[in-house]
Amino acid sequence: MEWFTAPDYWLSRTVFQRALACVYLVAFVTAALQFRALLGERGMLPAARFVERVPFRRAPSVFHWRCSDRFFAGCAWAGCAVSAALIAGLDSLLPLWAAMLAWLVPWALYVSIVNVGQTWYGFGWESLLLETGFLAVFLGNDEVAPPIVVLFLLRWLLFRVEFGAGLIKMRGDPCWRKLTCLDHHHETQPMPGPLSWFFHRLPRPLHRVEVAANHVTQLIVPFLLFTPQPIATAAASLMILTQLWLVLSGNFSWLNWITIVLAVPALELPADPPATPDTPLWYVVVVLAVAAFLLFLSHRPVLNMLSRRQVMNRSFDPLHLVNTYGAFGSVSRVRHEVVIEGTLDEVPRADSGWREYEFKGKPGDPRRWPRQFAPYHLRLDWMMWFAALSPSYAGPWFGALVERLLENDRDTLRLLRRSPFPPGEPPRHIRARLFRYRYTTWRELRETGACWERTYVREYLPPTRLAGSAQRP
Repeated sequence: MEWFTAPDYWLSRTVFQRALACVYLVAFVTAALQFRALLGERGMLPAARFVERVPFRRAPSVFHWRCSDRFFAGCAWAGCAVSAALIAGLDSLLPLWAAMLAWLVPWALYVSIVNVGQTWYGFGWESLLLETGFLAVFLGNDEVAPPIVVLFLLRWLLFRVEFGAGLIKMRGDPCWRKLTCLDHHHETQPMPGPLSWFFHRLPRPLHRVEVAANHVTQLIVPFLLFTPQPIATAAASLMILTQLWLVLSGNFSWLNWITIVLAVPALELPADPPATPDTPLWYVVVVLAVAAFLLFLSHRPVLNMLSRRQVMNRSFDPLHLVNTYGAFGSVSRVRHEVVIEGTLDEVPRADSGWREYEFKGKPGDPRRWPRQFAPYHLRLDWMMWFAALSPSYAGPWFGALVERLLENDRDTLRLLRRSPFPPGEPPRHIRARLFRYRYTTWRELRETGACWERTYVREYLPPTRLAGSAQRP
């Protein structure tokens, strides 16, 4: 069935599948190492409570069947194992139907995690990984050449990611139209990286060029994905270069990496395709049926992109099969950070011995330079950025975080870089204060060695202790 397959893309498919399995592995490792403090039985937002009040039809997940820390850990580490096997090429050693099942396993496990993940899993890259992973199930293995219709759907997904993000910018903050957003973005983004300070200090005319280039890449180049080769390859290559620039400028979880992975199937990589047997009829029927269903579902993100009230990062179905994407429709001009401190004093005062908790990724000590964590995702650090924007973002979980810190909860402390209190001596009170952060100038950096300068704004949470805790001698 020559009309159904594109043999010249077999190497592109292989690279795409191995790279996608790497992203899956990062996602499952992130889940395995962080779930107890976030979603566990004593987590800030326990998944068990969630499944009790939300029916399966609204949030399909294996955790409706059983929800315990041990079972969650088993699912997360199983996802790691399957992802590692797919990186090693397990699917190429299996019959076609078994290879499809092998790709279905990490998708089913991860959709189960996302659907009980609540606030912690409310980011666009979760749905993007799931939508990409679902398409990968039907991309085939070495027994068949890559199906043209699945390659098209992958380009259609990449188009929606880039074009949707471009539209949300043009309709959103005026600074995108004025080409001035990057005067602020590198300083106010959720989690700066080690080079973000230098990106912020680039000349402003260069920032204008960056924004203009971003508009071209997101609003014009995506249409070239559907043109003949080598134009489509050039378009995909330009998107990859743009995403690599973003990788250098900050920590955006695996958003940039999954976008790069999505661009790979559009590349026509030079290689001699291997001989493959005739494509099974059942495979053709399944792929075409799934493609027709996904194209039908696509009308919702299309209507969203055409709407003046376009929304970002929304799933239109509980399985995250077809979604809408976008990021940074608005850009903050000022960076605020919530600084959490504890004290051993029985009666807290302003001059008490307050000790600051250090997070792994979010800014804290002005002298501590940001580190590179992406594609690994520090979920608590990201949500602390939202908490600084408005206390309403932190309402469901911030109180539980404070409670766990007052208990010196081991799993919660593992999410942090450092606790100022030893395991056997938890703080008696916790407080939170809001600070304004700004990047230092070149001169300030040379004189102080600090990349940040911070100024106290207001109290975020007054000194708090565990309810009913007894007075200590």
